[in-house]
Amino acid sequence: MGLMRERARTGAAAPAKGARAFVTLDDLLRLKHRAKGFSFLPRQPVHSLLAGRHASRLRGRGLNFEELRHYFEGDDTRSIDWLATARLGSPHVRVYSEERDRPVLLIVDQRSTMFFGSRRAMKSVVAADAAAVAAWRVTSLGDRVGAIVFGDDDIVEIRPQGRDLGVVRVLSEVVRQNHALASGTSGEAAPQKLNEALRRAARMATHDWLVCLISDAAGEDDETARLVTQLCAHNDVLAIYVHDPLERALPDIGPAVFSAAAGDVEVDTSSPRLRSGFSDDHAEWRARLASLSRRRAIPVLPISTDRDAAEQFRELIGRSGDRRVAAAQGRSG
Repeated sequence: MGLMRERARTGAAAPAKGARAFVTLDDLLRLKHRAKGFSFLPRQPVHSLLAGRHASRLRGRGLNFEELRHYFEGDDTRSIDWLATARLGSPHVRVYSEERDRPVLLIVDQRSTMFFGSRRAMKSVVAADAAAVAAWRVTSLGDRVGAIVFGDDDIVEIRPQGRDLGVVRVLSEVVRQNHALASGTSGEAAPQKLNEALRRAARMATHDWLVCLISDAAGEDDETARLVTQLCAHNDVLAIYVHDPLERALPDIGPAVFSAAAGDVEVDTSSPRLRSGFSDDHAEWRARLASLSRRRAIPVLPISTDRDAAEQFRELIGRSGDRRVAAAQGRSG
């Protein structure tokens, strides 16, 4: 998408008063008390609103086999091992215990393509909020959280760790790279950083991890699809797609100047041809992402910059998320 931020001119709409351009560590630490009412880990369908109403399943924590023992009255008959029962001449059941924790890897995008927003916050800010809410949630359930945080210049890997210490390490790096956006770097290497982050994730997430990609997916290509497929082979992958309402449809605000890493460009947004072409290009790009999601059964959660991230998580993957899917789908389309 190439756009970073809009500078209002000749009537162009400016972001709302109080809109957030950057995050602080205190902002993200306070989200601990809002990370509830949803879960990334249960064995339940997760609807991809970007790709339509098809559903994918997250496996959740795995099970460890503990023992084979005699059947006792009250045991679940579904756990009877019929082969062992036939061999030993009396009913036996297989006993499993749930794994103590499951590593969760957050891939957090803080490139210059994320430094764009027309409403409540920049995409980079919403991605940071989403990472914080996700990190606090998974550690509250006893799981460990790690991250790969990447910007235009840096890619930092943080190994999974539990409790508050693990979250603080992740969020501190997210804040550092979020503030680096103020330097106005060229962003020439930004598209390649997405694939490099995925390559590192594939090396780190060995088996039965939950990998959450929090990004606007700018710069995705065939290599991106290959890397996502590699990750999906042995892990669950969840995509949190951060978008801004202005990216879907260019408003008719007359001549306006848009600022990007490569410089400024002035366009006349009153041109129907320009607005139509902009919308068609974005629709085509979203269709590619939807196809990637469908082919690999990856749930995609669209998170918009104009609403609170924790609230959107509760709507999409909360306990009552299924009842709200239709309404959320209308907002995301």
